[in-house]
Order: sequence, then structure tokens, then C-alpha cells
Amino acid sequence: MAEFIARRAILAATLGLFLLGVGFVVPASAEPGNDNRAPDLGDCQDLQVPAGHKVSSHAYAEGVQIYRWNGTSWAFVGPEAVLYANVNANGVVGTHYAGPTWESNSGSYVVGAVEIRCTPDPDAIPWLRLRAVESDGPGIFHRVTYIQRVNTVGGLAPSEPGEFPGDVARVPYTADYFFYRQHK
Repeated sequence: MAEFIARRAILAATLGLFLLGVGFVVPASAEPGNDNRAPDLGDCQDLQVPAGHKVSSHAYAEGVQIYRWNGTSWAFVGPEAVLYANVNANGVVGTHYAGPTWESNSGSYVVGAVEIRCTPDPDAIPWLRLRAVESDGPGIFHRVTYIQRVNTVGGLAPSEPGEFPGDVARVPYTADYFFYRQHK
């Protein structure tokens, strides 16, 4: 019995030293200010969120940008998209609609206001940095402070005029949305 207790004590001490050693090894990407889940912004570095905010979730959107013909031009109405856990359209996590609003299946939502735009692809809607103006409910969007829309494909207003005032165009688009929370 004494031998068993001695072995357990040695094992516990060894495990404790191992865990203590691991605690001192911090990968560079985990240092304050480095968020290894943030997107590559390429030439759109102005879309960086302020220091102290880290990615809390990421969603892939497939949907449409809705435009209404006013008789002289197409006016943006809003988005309608399904938010997925990944680019393969697996795991619906929520929806995106006018506001702009993102609502999770878990009951939370966030409403954003555009701060900065960047157009790395003239054939797609701009990339954005949005500031959260309202956030509520339990779930992935609770306490979100910033949203980035990046990697956009499609979604531009039609180049041809509408057939009549009030005509609606639903233009397919995809994008990645990154949601941030403040970390102290």
C-alpha cells in the first residue's frame, strides 16, 4: 500500500511539473494583440478592429443582396442570408437580414453600423468593418463589439435598369463574417 501511495505521489508531482512547464510556453499567436482566428485582410488593413478585441465566432454566409429600382437607379434594401459554420454550408448557425442584423439559432442577435469599406474585388460587394450598436440574448452574438465582412463574392446591384419603379432584384452573394468581443 505504501508503494502504491508513493507511485501516485511521484505521478502527481510529475504531472504538476509538466503542467507548470506548459503554462510558461505561450505560442506567439496567443500573445496579446495577436488573434490567430482573425481573417487575412490583404490590402484592406483599415478593416482591422481596435486592439483589445478578439474573434469570438466566424460564419460563412450564402444569400442575396436585395435592391429596389427607384426609377433611376438601384437602391440597396438589405441582405438575406443563411449563416453556416463553414464554407461547405454545414451546420446552420443563424440568419442575416436588414439592419444589418445577425441572429443566431442560440437566441442572440447583433445589429451593426458600417464604419469602413474596402473594395479588393470590383466585381463583388465591399468588405466592411462594422461596429455593433446593439447586441442581446444568450448565444454567440452576445456582447459582440465588431463585425468584419470579408471574402465577398457577387452581390453587386444589377448593371441594367429595372423594368419599372419598385422592381426588385435579388443578387446572390457569399461572404465570411467575423464577430469580435472585447477582451481585457
